[in-house]
Amino acid sequence: MKKLITTLKNIWSIEELRTRIIQTLILLAVYRIGTFIYIPGVDPVIMNTKYSGTTQDGLLGLINTFSGGAFDRASIFALGIMPYISASIVVQLLTFALPSFQRMSKEGEDGRRKINQITRYLTIAVSGVQAAAYLVQLKSSKGDALYAMMPNAPLSMTTFTILAITTLVAGTMFTTWLGERITDRGLGNGISLIIMVGIISRLPFALIGEFTSRLGGAGGPIIFLVEIVTWLVVILSVILLIQGTRRVPVQYAKRIVGNKQYGGVRQYLPLKINGAGVMPIIFAQALMFIPSTLTGFLAERSSSASGFFAQFLDITSFGYNALFFILIVLFTYFYTAITYNPVQISEDLKRNSGFIPGIKPGKKTADFIDTIISRITFPGAIFIGIVAIMPSIAIIFGVNDQFAQFYGGTSLLILVGVILDTLAQIDTHLSMRKYDSLMKYGRIKGRTATGGAMT
Repeated sequence: MKKLITTLKNIWSIEELRTRIIQTLILLAVYRIGTFIYIPGVDPVIMNTKYSGTTQDGLLGLINTFSGGAFDRASIFALGIMPYISASIVVQLLTFALPSFQRMSKEGEDGRRKINQITRYLTIAVSGVQAAAYLVQLKSSKGDALYAMMPNAPLSMTTFTILAITTLVAGTMFTTWLGERITDRGLGNGISLIIMVGIISRLPFALIGEFTSRLGGAGGPIIFLVEIVTWLVVILSVILLIQGTRRVPVQYAKRIVGNKQYGGVRQYLPLKINGAGVMPIIFAQALMFIPSTLTGFLAERSSSASGFFAQFLDITSFGYNALFFILIVLFTYFYTAITYNPVQISEDLKRNSGFIPGIKPGKKTADFIDTIISRITFPGAIFIGIVAIMPSIAIIFGVNDQFAQFYGGTSLLILVGVILDTLAQIDTHLSMRKYDSLMKYGRIKGRTATGGAMT
């Protein structure tokens, strides 16, 4: 306890770190306040009394989790940061696929500025499409809360649609701006922190709901303690998954420039066991939303066909979890393949006079790195697949649906990853000023510290 108090004092004594922490908290508070501001034209009384506490399933539930409940509340930040994430994924894929984007990515700061600008324009387009789809869903599920659909409506549906789409797009762009400001002036990656705040805001309610249900007779407090212990074990396993790396030794040749010697030291190339991050789960969950669409489309045409697809709507069914697991494994290999380019890594090593001991530079090095990536990706893919279906397993064992989301899946991976990244940055500030590390032994390694993909 004394060491913790000393560490907190050291953190607060560093002016730059203190300023960054305060600015981060202020910007995150602004975002959380915005999630409770309704879209113009929505009746807040009806939303609070009739639809308070309602939850979504599937992809809509994922979006609602990332937005901290703003999606269900019809907030101005209902779309959250998801359109920006979708646009970033598209631009990232284009960077690997199109030579023009590859050239921009190698142009340094100017190229990065161009790519960011393209991402922002694409975010506007994506958020516009998602805003229109969101309004269709809002009209069908909560139409009685819209002033435009009430008798003697004070505004037309056309006016409401234009106003709502403009508000939602502006809300997404403002959220993106907040994330960029946190990254530049705050602490940690702003986009990831906004997602994390949205997810963690639902944790206290999930814990209270699970504790209340257990006290009500479903197992008692002992079962609740067992669930908490199991949850902590799962968190430790996810930390091992995120931190796990295969360090490949790299030797750099000696160079003498003037009176100084450069190189001649052995370093390590860190290859992550889970180099794909949470992207495979996000892609797989997006595809798992297709069966619900097909079920509704085929319901009037073929009961057997709709029944086949309907089994994939139950997240506790064997078919759903088996398909989900397979998709995650496939997407893990796919995203790892586009994230790590063995040929590019080999060329960069050769350009910097580096080589892997016992391996010839060039194609032999690229093949060696590719073999290692293939070997470590398999256990990583299996592990992330198990983590992804853990919420379904928790529900089968009687855990509350809301609390079960934190037993694995995208929510837990993002929470653990972002917290590790933020602690790693704090640890770096402490080490630079000769203070003790946050850890008694070693240092905290976030995803960025080992070259992993950001959320």
